[in-house]
Amino acid sequence: MTNATWTQSVEWLAAAATDPKVCKREWDRGSGGVLLEAGRYWDVLSVPEPLGLVALDILWCDPAMPPGPTLLDAAAHRVGFFLPPDPASRWVGAGLRHLGRGSWVAVPPPYRSAGPLEWVIPPDGTGALHPALPLELALRQANGTLAVLAPRSGSPRYPAP
Repeated sequence: MTNATWTQSVEWLAAAATDPKVCKREWDRGSGGVLLEAGRYWDVLSVPEPLGLVALDILWCDPAMPPGPTLLDAAAHRVGFFLPPDPASRWVGAGLRHLGRGSWVAVPPPYRSAGPLEWVIPPDGTGALHPALPLELALRQANGTLAVLAPRSGSPRYPAP
Protein backbone atom coordinates (compact mmCIF):
# COMPACT_ATOMS: atom_id res chain seq x y z
CA MET A 1 0.00 0.00 0.00
CA THR A 2 1.12 3.54 -0.68
CA ASN A 3 1.37 6.22 1.99
CA ALA A 4 -1.74 7.88 0.54
CA THR A 5 -3.66 4.61 0.88
CA TRP A 6 -2.48 4.17 4.49
CA THR A 7 -3.55 7.73 5.30
CA GLN A 8 -6.94 7.14 3.67
CA SER A 9 -7.31 3.87 5.63
CA VAL A 10 -6.50 5.58 8.92
CA GLU A 11 -8.99 8.38 8.23
CA TRP A 12 -11.74 5.94 7.22
CA LEU A 13 -11.27 3.69 10.25
CA ALA A 14 -10.83 6.53 12.75
CA ALA A 15 -14.09 8.11 11.54
CA ALA A 16 -15.89 5.44 13.60
CA ALA A 17 -14.29 6.75 16.81
CA THR A 18 -16.05 9.08 19.21
CA ASP A 19 -13.11 11.45 18.69
CA PRO A 20 -11.13 10.59 15.54
CA LYS A 21 -8.17 12.83 16.55
CA VAL A 22 -7.78 11.03 19.89
CA CYS A 23 -8.10 7.69 18.13
CA LYS A 24 -5.29 8.50 15.69
CA ARG A 25 -3.12 9.85 18.51
CA GLU A 26 -3.63 6.60 20.47
CA TRP A 27 -2.63 4.55 17.44
CA ASP A 28 0.49 6.68 16.94
CA ARG A 29 1.58 6.61 20.59
CA GLY A 30 0.25 3.34 21.88
CA SER A 31 1.01 -0.25 21.17
CA GLY A 32 -2.58 -1.42 21.45
CA GLY A 33 -5.85 -1.01 19.66
CA VAL A 34 -8.67 1.42 20.36
CA LEU A 35 -12.32 0.67 20.96
CA LEU A 36 -14.52 1.69 18.06
CA GLU A 37 -18.30 1.47 18.01
CA ALA A 38 -19.82 -0.83 15.44
CA GLY A 39 -23.12 -0.15 13.72
CA ARG A 40 -22.56 3.27 12.21
CA TYR A 41 -20.07 2.71 9.38
CA TRP A 42 -19.71 -1.06 9.66
CA ASP A 43 -20.74 -4.13 11.60
CA VAL A 44 -18.42 -7.00 12.47
CA LEU A 45 -19.21 -10.67 12.20
CA SER A 46 -16.88 -12.49 14.60
CA VAL A 47 -16.39 -16.21 13.94
CA PRO A 48 -14.11 -18.93 15.32
CA GLU A 49 -10.64 -18.69 13.76
CA PRO A 50 -10.64 -21.97 11.78
CA LEU A 51 -14.01 -21.16 10.22
CA GLY A 52 -13.00 -17.59 9.45
CA LEU A 53 -9.68 -18.47 7.82
CA VAL A 54 -11.22 -21.16 5.60
CA ALA A 55 -14.05 -18.77 4.62
CA LEU A 56 -11.52 -16.05 3.82
CA ASP A 57 -9.61 -18.47 1.60
CA ILE A 58 -12.87 -19.24 -0.24
CA LEU A 59 -13.60 -15.52 -0.66
CA TRP A 60 -10.17 -14.96 -2.22
CA CYS A 61 -11.12 -17.38 -5.02
CA ASP A 62 -13.28 -14.73 -6.71
CA PRO A 63 -10.86 -12.16 -8.18
CA ALA A 64 -13.77 -9.96 -9.24
CA MET A 65 -14.78 -9.42 -5.61
CA PRO A 66 -11.80 -9.16 -3.24
CA PRO A 67 -12.61 -9.62 0.45
CA GLY A 68 -13.14 -6.62 2.70
CA PRO A 69 -11.39 -5.69 5.94
CA THR A 70 -10.73 -8.74 8.10
CA LEU A 71 -9.31 -8.68 11.60
CA LEU A 72 -7.66 -11.56 13.48
CA ASP A 73 -7.70 -11.73 17.27
CA ALA A 74 -5.01 -14.33 17.98
CA ALA A 75 -5.71 -14.34 21.73
CA ALA A 76 -9.42 -15.07 21.33
CA HIS A 77 -8.89 -17.27 18.23
CA ARG A 78 -11.50 -15.32 16.27
CA VAL A 79 -11.73 -13.64 12.89
CA GLY A 80 -13.80 -10.49 12.41
CA PHE A 81 -15.32 -9.68 9.02
CA PHE A 82 -16.26 -6.02 8.55
CA LEU A 83 -19.56 -5.75 6.67
CA PRO A 84 -22.18 -3.07 5.99
CA PRO A 85 -24.28 -2.09 9.00
CA ASP A 86 -27.58 -3.93 9.11
CA PRO A 87 -29.59 -3.62 12.33
CA ALA A 88 -32.07 -6.26 11.13
CA SER A 89 -29.34 -8.78 10.34
CA ARG A 90 -29.64 -12.21 11.97
CA TRP A 91 -26.54 -14.37 11.72
CA VAL A 92 -27.21 -17.85 13.06
CA GLY A 93 -24.58 -20.49 13.69
CA ALA A 94 -22.40 -21.98 16.38
CA GLY A 95 -19.86 -19.44 17.57
CA LEU A 96 -21.07 -16.58 15.35
CA ARG A 97 -21.29 -13.14 16.98
CA HIS A 98 -22.80 -10.22 15.11
CA LEU A 99 -21.54 -6.90 16.49
CA GLY A 100 -23.68 -3.96 15.48
CA ARG A 101 -24.88 -0.71 17.04
CA GLY A 102 -24.04 -0.60 20.73
CA SER A 103 -21.13 -3.04 20.37
CA TRP A 104 -17.51 -1.99 20.72
CA VAL A 105 -14.64 -3.57 18.83
CA ALA A 106 -10.93 -3.35 19.70
CA VAL A 107 -9.21 -2.26 16.48
CA PRO A 108 -5.51 -1.76 15.74
CA PRO A 109 -4.34 0.86 13.27
CA PRO A 110 -4.49 -0.37 9.68
CA TYR A 111 -0.69 -0.13 9.34
CA ARG A 112 0.43 -2.49 12.15
CA SER A 113 -0.70 -5.12 14.60
CA ALA A 114 -1.44 -4.32 18.21
CA GLY A 115 -0.77 -7.20 20.57
CA PRO A 116 -2.94 -10.11 19.50
CA LEU A 117 -4.93 -7.97 17.05
CA GLU A 118 -3.79 -7.93 13.45
CA TRP A 119 -5.33 -7.15 10.12
CA VAL A 120 -5.42 -10.13 7.78
CA ILE A 121 -6.84 -7.68 5.22
CA PRO A 122 -6.58 -4.05 6.34
CA PRO A 123 -9.18 -1.52 5.27
CA ASP A 124 -8.21 0.18 2.02
CA GLY A 125 -9.79 3.51 2.93
CA THR A 126 -12.49 3.39 0.26
CA GLY A 127 -15.15 2.04 2.58
CA ALA A 128 -15.18 -1.36 0.84
CA LEU A 129 -16.65 -4.02 3.13
CA HIS A 130 -17.54 -7.70 2.89
CA PRO A 131 -20.89 -8.10 1.13
CA ALA A 132 -23.18 -10.14 3.39
CA LEU A 133 -24.36 -12.76 0.87
CA PRO A 134 -20.94 -13.87 -0.43
CA LEU A 135 -19.69 -13.96 3.17
CA GLU A 136 -22.62 -16.12 4.25
CA LEU A 137 -22.05 -18.52 1.34
CA ALA A 138 -18.32 -18.73 2.09
CA LEU A 139 -19.04 -19.45 5.77
CA ARG A 140 -21.46 -22.22 4.83
CA GLN A 141 -18.92 -23.77 2.48
CA ALA A 142 -16.16 -23.42 5.08
CA ASN A 143 -18.38 -25.05 7.70
CA GLY A 144 -18.93 -28.01 5.36
CA THR A 145 -15.21 -28.29 4.67
CA LEU A 146 -14.37 -28.24 8.37
CA ALA A 147 -17.06 -30.85 9.10
CA VAL A 148 -15.48 -33.21 6.58
CA LEU A 149 -12.01 -32.62 8.01
CA ALA A 150 -13.04 -32.96 11.67
CA PRO A 151 -12.17 -36.25 13.36
CA ARG A 152 -15.11 -38.41 14.35
CA SER A 153 -15.67 -38.54 18.08
CA GLY A 154 -14.04 -41.57 19.63
CA SER A 155 -11.71 -42.02 16.65
CA PRO A 156 -8.02 -41.22 16.89
CA ARG A 157 -7.14 -37.91 15.32
CA TYR A 158 -4.52 -39.54 13.12
CA PRO A 159 -4.41 -43.18 12.07
CA ALA A 160 -1.96 -45.25 14.07
CA PRO A 161 1.17 -46.24 12.12
